[in-house]
Amino acid sequence: MAKPNTIRAFMLFEAATFIVAALIHSGIFIAGYEHSAARIAESVIAIVLLAGVVSVWVRPAVTRVAGLTAQGFALLGTLVGVFTIIVGVGPSTVPDVAYHICIIIVLAFGLVVTARQ
Repeated sequence: MAKPNTIRAFMLFEAATFIVAALIHSGIFIAGYEHSAARIAESVIAIVLLAGVVSVWVRPAVTRVAGLTAQGFALLGTLVGVFTIIVGVGPSTVPDVAYHICIIIVLAFGLVVTARQ
């Protein structure tokens, strides 16, 4: 059974990766990868994950629900991002595709760990 600290750690890591992705799409870390729609989506996902972290920290009794909700939202948003890549609307660089593949795996694993809570 996963502990609240484990689920918080998953969500913090996931949120951090979305924050980095948003900063990249802002052009802060790397020039040439700017994409405002991706930046906004990644920022919203990061905020939802951070809200989940705060919820679990303030009320450990809601760990499972908060973790499933926040990570489920993040996975759904990421799948929308994959769809935008497929239809040619979203950024489709190799790093973007690689990030989406990796974060889907991490989010799915986080959801499984949280569901077993």
